[in-house]
Amino acid sequence: MCGIVGLFLKDKSLEPKLGAMLTDMLITMTDRGPDSAGIAIYSGANDKAAKITVQSANPEKDFANLDADLKDAIGKPVLMLVKSTHAVLEVPADQVEAARSALGQLRPALKVMSVGDSLEIYKEVGLPKDVAKRFDVSKMHGSHGIGHTRMATESAVTTMGAHPFSTGPDQCLVHNGSLSNHNSLRRMLAHEGIFTETMNDTEVGAAYLTWRMKNGATLGEALESSLEDLDGFFTFVVGTHDGFGVVRDPIACKPAVMAETDQYVAFGSEYRALVSLPGIETARVWEPEPATVYFWNH
Repeated sequence: MCGIVGLFLKDKSLEPKLGAMLTDMLITMTDRGPDSAGIAIYSGANDKAAKITVQSANPEKDFANLDADLKDAIGKPVLMLVKSTHAVLEVPADQVEAARSALGQLRPALKVMSVGDSLEIYKEVGLPKDVAKRFDVSKMHGSHGIGHTRMATESAVTTMGAHPFSTGPDQCLVHNGSLSNHNSLRRMLAHEGIFTETMNDTEVGAAYLTWRMKNGATLGEALESSLEDLDGFFTFVVGTHDGFGVVRDPIACKPAVMAETDQYVAFGSEYRALVSLPGIETARVWEPEPATVYFWNH
C-alpha cells in the first residue's frame, strides 16, 4: 500500500509554501498508510555548514546541553534547533564526520535521520496529520521535498522503519513496493563499505543508489541501473541536493501520477494528492511509464 508525494519547485516564489503544500499532499494519502509518516525538506544550503538531523526516543534527556557537549567534543561552534523528537544540528562543513563520531559517544541512543548541506528528515509513528503537526512541517520552506505515509507490511511499525531513508549526504528515498533481492544487495553493499541500520528493503534501495552515485553515476544513471539490479516491484521517488527523480519497475503495478507546470513538478501515488496545487487545472498530468527514469535538477 503506502502513499508517496513529492514536489520540486521551479518557481522560487513558492519556496516559503513548500512545507504547507507537501503537508496537504501527505495528509491526503493517509488512508494509503496510517501507521507512520515522514517528510524530507531541502532548504537553507550553506557552503560553510552542514546539517545533521537526529531523532531521540527520550528528547528531554538526549537534547539537554547537546549543542554545548558537541561543541566541546569537536572544538567548533554548534547550533541546535529542537523539533519534538528531532533536532537539527548545524556544524562546520569540515567537521561532519567528527561530529557524527562524537554523537555516538555522547548520546549513543540518538538515531541519525539525515546528513547534508540542505536536507532535513522528520519521521515518526502516527497519522500523517499528527506527524506533520508535531514538526510544524507546514511552516517549512525549501526548494523541493518528498513525503511518505506507511502501511507496514514487511517489518514492525517503528520510527526507524518509516520513510524517507537517507544513506548518503543530501540523498533520500521513499518507496512503494517490495524488493525481493534486498538481502543479497545488503551483503554486497556492506562489502563495499555502505551499511544499513534497519531490515527495511527501502533502506537497501536508498543505499544502492548512494553506492552508484558514490562511484560516479548521476542520479539519472543510478536510477537506470536500478532497473537491472533490483528485483521486485517498486516506485521510487528520490531527492538529492539539487535534484528530484522518479522511477517505476518494468511491471509498474503500483499507482503513480505526475504533474508539471512552469512553477513545479509534483508526484503523488494518486491524483487526489495533487488537486490542491496551484495551477493544477492547466498542468500537464501523466502516469509515469514503466522502466522509465524521470529527473529534474536545479
